Amino acid sequence: MRVGVPKEIKTHEYRVGLTPGAVREYVHAGHQVLVETTAGSGIGADDETYRKAGATIAGSAAEVFAAADMIVKVKEPQPNEWVKLRPGQILFTYLHLAADPDQARGLLASGCTAIAYETVTDAHGGLPLLAPMSEVAGRLSIEAAGNALQRHRGGRGLLLGGVPGVAPARVAVLGGGVVGTHAARMAAGLGAEVAVLDRSLPRLRELDELFQGRVRTRFSTLEAVETEVFSADVVIGAVLIAGATAPKLVTRAMLKSMRRGAVIVDVAIDQGGCFETSHPTTHAAPTFEVDGVIHYCVANMPGAVPLTSSEALNNATLPFGLALARKGLAAVAENPHLRAGLNIHRGRFTHKAAAESLGLPFSPADETIAA
Repeated sequence: MRVGVPKEIKTHEYRVGLTPGAVREYVHAGHQVLVETTAGSGIGADDETYRKAGATIAGSAAEVFAAADMIVKVKEPQPNEWVKLRPGQILFTYLHLAADPDQARGLLASGCTAIAYETVTDAHGGLPLLAPMSEVAGRLSIEAAGNALQRHRGGRGLLLGGVPGVAPARVAVLGGGVVGTHAARMAAGLGAEVAVLDRSLPRLRELDELFQGRVRTRFSTLEAVETEVFSADVVIGAVLIAGATAPKLVTRAMLKSMRRGAVIVDVAIDQGGCFETSHPTTHAAPTFEVDGVIHYCVANMPGAVPLTSSEALNNATLPFGLALARKGLAAVAENPHLRAGLNIHRGRFTHKAAAESLGLPFSPADETIAA
């Protein structure tokens, strides 16, 4: 198969769909790889490095999209990218369609087969292609919060871990999944006072065992959320419903009871965000203020550390990408975990949660592939 890797064009996105090491694996398996010139510059990989890995260098994104049978990216295609997709072409990338109706309509109109990293599953019910970026984003969320807490950035002027004789910051983490766990790990490691809220008692037990009392765990109720959010200096939004829009756990009205200069970091912003007042921001302008509360809502947080992120992402996506390159659509038909990643196929929405979030008709993946 001819596999294409365009350069990412989202603002301050420095990751790349295939690292040189991943390209070697595709070429070794007998596939052709076409990489847009300078696609790997964000991770320090120049065109010559890709040539040595076996790739052919294309002069433009248009050339990549026109020649490739499968496009491998990191972030969702932008408007001038989805118009380059065509029927029968496979798109393998993050999509987050539930919060992006324009992209959904563009992909439906293209006739392509769009497989979303964030909804591919594994035998344990996990999301293996979302997990590495959730790990990165969870850890970065605390770094972002620490910076935003600084007074010259509008925050309360607190050091997350405090110092001897001065209390540390209080951090509330909404969601005990991968993002929440890594956020709690970083915050506790810096010495902050941390509480994690989740609706799964088994997960809370796991977290209690993991952190050995260094992190408080609370079952997530309306009262518990209000109590923790109102007393927090930092609130991390780490809630995920696979493929669907995130629930709004913190309303505009609740901000008035929060501490002035407190910081909220909405890691769920790709799925619409779990704070009512959130809207996507970029690394160029990452924060904004509402009712005295600083909001950090960067939609591609891992793009700030592209070398780590690209390597981690490729480690996870490589087996699935090679299966798609080897078998094409048959790989989706045969593998239930890849099939869970199928969001759009030949003008039909094949992921139920995303379709329902957008109010669009849903076609089961099995039936759509068979047709």
